[in-house]
Amino acid sequence: MAGNTFGQIFKVTTWGESHGKALGVIVDGCPPGLPLGESDIQQDLDRRRPQSTPSSTPRKEPDQVQLLSGTFEGVTTGTPISLLIHNKDADSESYDSIKDLFRPGHGDFTYQKKYGIRDYRGGGRASGRETAARVAAGAIARKLLDREHISVKAYTLELAGVRAEKMAMDVIDKNPFLTPDLDAADKMREKIMEIKNAGDSAGGVVEVLVQGCPAGLGEPVFDKLDAELAKAVMSIGAVKAVEIGVGLAAARLLGSECNDEITPEGFVTNRSGGILAGISNGDEIVVRAAVKPISSIEKEQRTVDVNMKPTTISVKGRHDVSAVPRIVPVCEAMVRLVIADHFLRQRTLG
Repeated sequence: MAGNTFGQIFKVTTWGESHGKALGVIVDGCPPGLPLGESDIQQDLDRRRPQSTPSSTPRKEPDQVQLLSGTFEGVTTGTPISLLIHNKDADSESYDSIKDLFRPGHGDFTYQKKYGIRDYRGGGRASGRETAARVAAGAIARKLLDREHISVKAYTLELAGVRAEKMAMDVIDKNPFLTPDLDAADKMREKIMEIKNAGDSAGGVVEVLVQGCPAGLGEPVFDKLDAELAKAVMSIGAVKAVEIGVGLAAARLLGSECNDEITPEGFVTNRSGGILAGISNGDEIVVRAAVKPISSIEKEQRTVDVNMKPTTISVKGRHDVSAVPRIVPVCEAMVRLVIADHFLRQRTLG
């Protein structure tokens, strides 16, 4: 199946299905000499795992990563890095009764139309479980970006209609919703419990900040940095929209309100989100992802079976109530992959 490789120099290929034996990723183009061990990757995978929140699935995967190649004596060698993550807690039985039904909001219908066959167990390749491989690859990109003093930090800006008002970055990893507002975290928990008890699901907004990115990254015309970021984040299954800087609000501003004036000290504002004409300007890069509600819900909905006969469906099993906050490290990883790739592409010009 095409479309499983991302990047030009820092190149990532993922593989595996939700209920298959394992997931994995091959990272090619990583520079040699970066310190890298399994623990470096594991810490990011642990952030993606289900947490003790009402929004998370009861499925408990250890996501224990195995580093199979590409390092020697604790550093990268410049050769392909191969990572393996075994599936340990897959339970396919709950899908047997609905294997011939197309679940609303899922890729069942479209995968069937495209390939004439699909793995109905948890969505197969279209499952959110696939993102574990992306996070593992993003952890390697983080090692490169750390060396260049470029930081990428994502957090929950909004969940189930509750929006963070405070921006206390030091509390993001101190609450299960990965939000910079502890008061909002309490309200998020209450709202999610209400939605879970109703057999429904919720969406949210994830924001990603890139700090320390040098000016000059991005390739005109079709490989603009913001275009690449949008593609990377939109490639995450639950994401339905991406904003850079002020995003959609720019359509309602005047030019005098939208432009970032320039002084000898730098840009006065950052409505552009750190990117001008598709090239980084040295300011903070700001990316927001709109995350749709989880498609698997217990509420009964209309659908059709594989023979296009009408019926209804109620999806049982172990599912998140929201992709947020588990999608936060996934957004972070995809942004890291873009910045790492474009950093290496820019270096080839020097």
